[in-house]
Amino acid sequence: MKSKGRVRKVDQLGRVALPSEIRRVLNIKEKGSVKISINEDKIILKKKRHLLECMVTGEISLQNRLYSGGIVLSTRGAEILFEQFTNEKNREA
Repeated sequence: MKSKGRVRKVDQLGRVALPSEIRRVLNIKEKGSVKISINEDKIILKKKRHLLECMVTGEISLQNRLYSGGIVLSTRGAEILFEQFTNEKNREA
């Protein structure tokens, strides 16, 4: 996702507010976790995913499956991917 840059001020405690449109797009809820890292002169924020969070639907369940490469899918997430793959394959034929 490419986004226009947003400017925010750092408060006395070193906090920066994430714009609501970014939180909405990334589905970051109040009290959600964000991983902070540094790369050269950049501060990188990444949404911290739950270990069992489906990468397609965002559903968190003990029924979700972990696949190679760290891919986590719920049953519905796997169905969605399968449907998309099947549709693409049919368009190519």
